[in-house]
Amino acid sequence: MMQQPLIKVGMADLNIATEGAIIRTTGLGSCVGLTLYDPIAKIAGMAHVMLPSSSIARESAFNAAKYADTAIPLLIEQMEAAGAVMKRAIAKMAGGAQMFAFSGQSDSMRIGPRNVESCLEMLARNSIPVKAQDVGGNYGRTIEIDSSNGILTIRSVQLGTKEI
Repeated sequence: MMQQPLIKVGMADLNIATEGAIIRTTGLGSCVGLTLYDPIAKIAGMAHVMLPSSSIARESAFNAAKYADTAIPLLIEQMEAAGAVMKRAIAKMAGGAQMFAFSGQSDSMRIGPRNVESCLEMLARNSIPVKAQDVGGNYGRTIEIDSSNGILTIRSVQLGTKEI
């Protein structure tokens, strides 16, 4: 059996896959692994979103893949350049955990839930339906999407492996 090519997406990174390649990202805690998939063109995209909004950006070299409000439009742009049609696209996402318990739970400490909310808002703004999600909780995840079929595999130490 031939091994499928593997494309790794790091933290605050994004990429696309075609021709049966698999995209994987690890270390999803409060970060959200957002995937888009065009089932006709068989093009998959993944963004490893760290923060909800670029309005808090402080770095000198701006990284659009780091923030939900800039990563999702950039991912859409790259997928369309590869031949994907966004009106056919579906989204799946995982992560957005609340990794630590804080007393008082100020909004600034709710990074995971805020990442999820921001991703959902950006998807709605772009009329992309969310087909499935595995978000929240207090545990980390590794995810991968297969560009040949759009199946998102989620692995966690606590809950094992599941597909959505």
